[in-house]
Amino acid sequence: MRKLILATVLLSSSLVSTPLIAKELLNSSYDIARELFAEINPLFVAHWQQQTGETLTINQSHGGSSRQAQAIIQGLRADVVTFNQSTDIDILHQRGKLLPENWRERLANNSSPYYSTMAFLVRKGNPKNIQDWSDLTNDGVTLVFPNPKTSGNARYTYLGAYGAAKQRLQDEAAARSWMVEFLKRVVVFDTGGRGATTSFIDRELGDVLITFESEVNNIIKQYPDLQLERVVPKNNILAEFPVAWIDRNIARNGTEKEAKAYLEFLYTEQAQRVLASYFYRVHNETVVNETAAQFPATTLFTVEETFGSWEQVNTVHFGNNAELDKLLAEGRR
Repeated sequence: MRKLILATVLLSSSLVSTPLIAKELLNSSYDIARELFAEINPLFVAHWQQQTGETLTINQSHGGSSRQAQAIIQGLRADVVTFNQSTDIDILHQRGKLLPENWRERLANNSSPYYSTMAFLVRKGNPKNIQDWSDLTNDGVTLVFPNPKTSGNARYTYLGAYGAAKQRLQDEAAARSWMVEFLKRVVVFDTGGRGATTSFIDRELGDVLITFESEVNNIIKQYPDLQLERVVPKNNILAEFPVAWIDRNIARNGTEKEAKAYLEFLYTEQAQRVLASYFYRVHNETVVNETAAQFPATTLFTVEETFGSWEQVNTVHFGNNAELDKLLAEGRR
């Protein structure tokens, strides 16, 4: 009997002392989100451990969002995606059947816990006097932004410039001619937003870096000695940042609970405050009111109301030999 009791005690002690197997999540994200998720991930890990007692590791994969989507289709077993364009998530359904067509309906705000718009980063003193989209084709102005073929960031830049030109000129042909001039001013098309930042800051290329407002503010904060300046156009494009769990992968990885909770955490006041600290615009009313002063007023138009569905946009503007390629070819003549 004593042996039986001792064996039971030892077995119980062993069960108590054996740690739970730690799970891992892989978040596939856009190019310039490294620092953001480096701050958010430990907060969720602590939150998850407090809620469940489970240990969790979150890994990151970063790059141009279109390239990230392609990597997932080719086998990258990301549990969640936090992208900067909805079509890069749509592709995961259309080409890989990795998640359902209605993924936008599963979380609030079209599954976009935060959003941004485009802004211009100019050098000390704004020597070219850049105030709005129209100034970007003034004599001698050169531009840096990523390649719209590989970067969601750049697609928003292209569509923001085109949409503002349509509103300003009220003539499709005139807007198109302006876009030819606009694209001619680009001195380098990097594959992603972080590469474009490197070209502008480290290689000192261009007079204006066009990127998300959040990235512009973070660059200014990171390089105070350069005394860079921000310009937010008065008419601008709404840039949503959609998120989704990848149904097929979380089923294979056994991470359904963790993946869903991770994305839901992005809507909490704690996470929204971090997002706002990186100069993303958020939906939580408390955080919106607290941070209103850091976001200039701008009138936002959507891709859909100006250009049609994202499916139409990709076909008309970004496919092979589509509008972007034609505008670039005209600019080279």
